[in-house]
Amino acid sequence: MTFTQPLRSPRKIWPNKASLPTMYDLPSEDPEEPGLPDEFHDYQPALLSETFRLSNYTSEDIFSAADLNLYYDSDHNWYKRPDWFGVIGQPEGCDSDELRLSYVVWQEALIPFVVVELISPGTENEDFGRTEDQSGRPPTKWTVYERILQIPYYVIYNRYDNSLKAFRLENGRYQAIKIGADRTIWFPEISAGLVTWQGKYKRFTREWLRWYDESGWIPTEKEAGDQQILQERLAKQRAEEEVNALREQNERLQDKLKQLGIDIDELES
Repeated sequence: MTFTQPLRSPRKIWPNKASLPTMYDLPSEDPEEPGLPDEFHDYQPALLSETFRLSNYTSEDIFSAADLNLYYDSDHNWYKRPDWFGVIGQPEGCDSDELRLSYVVWQEALIPFVVVELISPGTENEDFGRTEDQSGRPPTKWTVYERILQIPYYVIYNRYDNSLKAFRLENGRYQAIKIGADRTIWFPEISAGLVTWQGKYKRFTREWLRWYDESGWIPTEKEAGDQQILQERLAKQRAEEEVNALREQNERLQDKLKQLGIDIDELES
């Protein structure tokens, strides 16, 4: 793209910017649909998807999505839009070379194994099931996840106070899972879990939610690449150290032979 005129500085457009409202005064949410994505809602689900790789399952047996319409009612075409959800198995509703427009439960023939909601201003009551269903209106997220779809696990993470809540479906109702001091949630069915992690992802250093397994944190693509580079460097270093050790050993042997009056050059000739 070629610009025909120079870009204008925001300071020249709004010279008295100190008196203007900030991003905290101007929420990004649609008044009719609170909780639309901000930057955190882009990066946190991406980290969950990057680390949602399970040792007991192939990549074809795992599907995850963020901010994708999850259709659950064929009579009304009602849907919910989870911040992130993961499916174990091979959904049937989309060919491998076709991108989904949505996740239609009756077409996919698999419900999600776990859903994660990220608290946003205006969504907390519905996320925690405190909002009552209204006749003739779509049911709340809690009702859909618990009673209609019966998703086995439901996780709620609040980035504002870093609180973590999790629920397991037992006898058709969600029961709270006790979060330990290590702030982990273990899912025995898949031999993996979620953990809060303080670190840098993309360009932000803060607390994040990510997947781990029995061997530790499941690495992101960048972390895996960095680990491979480090392993290659260590392998090269070890090889050089072994060569140097053999050279030093050979030199010591030659010195010892010379002390004994044995000339290596004469032996070789």
